[in-house]
Amino acid sequence: MEAINTSIGFDKRLAEQDIRGSRAHASMLAAQGIISEEDSRAIQEGLSTILSEIESDQFVYSTVLEDIHMNIESRLNEIIGERAGRLHTARSRNDQVATDFKIWIRDQLDAADAAIKTLMWALIKQAESGVDWIMPGFTHLQTAQPVTWGHHMMAYVEMFGRDLSRVRGARERLNECPLGAAALAGTSFPIDRTFTANELGFNRPTRNSIDSVSDRDFALEFLGVASISAMHLSRLADELVIWSSAQFRFVQMSDRFSTGSSIMPQKRNPDAAELIRAKIGRILGANVGLITVMKGLPLAYSKDMQEDKEHVFDAADTWLLSLSAMEGLLCDMHVNHEILEAAAGSGFAIATDLADWLVRELKLPFRTAHHVTGQLVAQAERKGCDLHQLSLSEMQSVIPGITENVYDVLNLKYSVGSRDSYGGTAPEQVRRQIEDWKERLA
Repeated sequence: MEAINTSIGFDKRLAEQDIRGSRAHASMLAAQGIISEEDSRAIQEGLSTILSEIESDQFVYSTVLEDIHMNIESRLNEIIGERAGRLHTARSRNDQVATDFKIWIRDQLDAADAAIKTLMWALIKQAESGVDWIMPGFTHLQTAQPVTWGHHMMAYVEMFGRDLSRVRGARERLNECPLGAAALAGTSFPIDRTFTANELGFNRPTRNSIDSVSDRDFALEFLGVASISAMHLSRLADELVIWSSAQFRFVQMSDRFSTGSSIMPQKRNPDAAELIRAKIGRILGANVGLITVMKGLPLAYSKDMQEDKEHVFDAADTWLLSLSAMEGLLCDMHVNHEILEAAAGSGFAIATDLADWLVRELKLPFRTAHHVTGQLVAQAERKGCDLHQLSLSEMQSVIPGITENVYDVLNLKYSVGSRDSYGGTAPEQVRRQIEDWKERLA
């Protein structure tokens, strides 16, 4: 029973938040005249001593005392005697743990907010460096149309920008204080829940005492946000793994973020990117694990909910580490922009530009222009050349009205520069995107 019941091995991570909550609760009890000012001062001083012991690794944790809350309460009793027993007036471990856990997750969301912004700045720096570097854009991992490196990097800025919005939305929704809900029904003592909510930085108290101790939506939303963000990290990591391969050589990882082989001296393995790509499994697993724990629980509190913390602790550590590793990887990475441009010209990437020219200049319906361009691509494939290397007479054998002006659009610089629609890949559009995000992040 002791082995299955104890949680001190992992919930000791809530020690600082537990002490923060207890200090606010003691101050409120004294302000309401529920305990004396002398008792409150003794409790505050005892909690300060305990926090110092924890921070200096001198605190002794006991599995017999089950969890961090009872460990701290027991040590407080050793320090100040029976006055310690007054601290638990008008609260339960149910609202206590919910409050501690909310504060801890709120702290992690604040850390994630900062980490995502730092990563976004690294992506913006990459985008600025290569705002007009031409590279192949892909669909189905097949060459589609030329784009700019800056545009591709800014696509990830948009993705992580949505993650940042979700982090802030999750923080806003969780920022209601459960303390004072007690076991599930509230308390008969004349407490001031707005006082404790304000002391702990919450916007307001929670509105329903049953829901207050039953709710783990805030933990599930944290895991949901982390899962989506980790998926974005995984997609970026996967591209970097592909792009750093000998077959692509678009990017080169620094020695700080790659490893060698134990037997092949030429290898530079993109281990950091591969591990970032893999870690979504842990985060998504935590998400599924906790939602499975919660899905069948009747109101209000059940001990099943003790199984929430290990999922969240591991996911938070993994997510924050992955964000930091990706930022470091991007800052150290070298981009081979000459190879990018050479690759952008392969696979008839400017075929759409030819089709668009036929629509504009010869007034063909787009579907007809699409078909004609397909014929010209097939002709170039048979000849083993690119579209711009077809002679005018060869093109006119397919579409008689075509003129030599078509060659003006059959180049990569024209292709990316012409896509100047809002949100497009043209360098000027990318510069606007960069400046917009700089202002938003600042």
